[in-house]
Amino acid sequence: MKPMLVILSALLVMGSAIAADTAAPTPQTVCPVMGGKINKNLFVDSDGKRVYVCCKGCIGDLKGDPAKYIAQLEAKGVKLEAAPKPAADAKK
Repeated sequence: MKPMLVILSALLVMGSAIAADTAAPTPQTVCPVMGGKINKNLFVDSDGKRVYVCCKGCIGDLKGDPAKYIAQLEAKGVKLEAAPKPAADAKK
């Protein structure tokens, strides 16, 4: 009976890991710096991603190490918006 419990336990653990990996990403709702509710008017674009913050004070911290905050958000399953691409130079 014990081998069956071990197998069932292993299957449950594997199933949980697979479910976590395939969970739908969630949009950003929390500031990665202070943890407050984001303000959609305050953001930093980095590495093609838009990261929102809760207040102007968080912008400096985010700009200081954007990769750190992006990694933290993505590790939590947050799907960051794509930063808009710069407009093509009109003189071309």
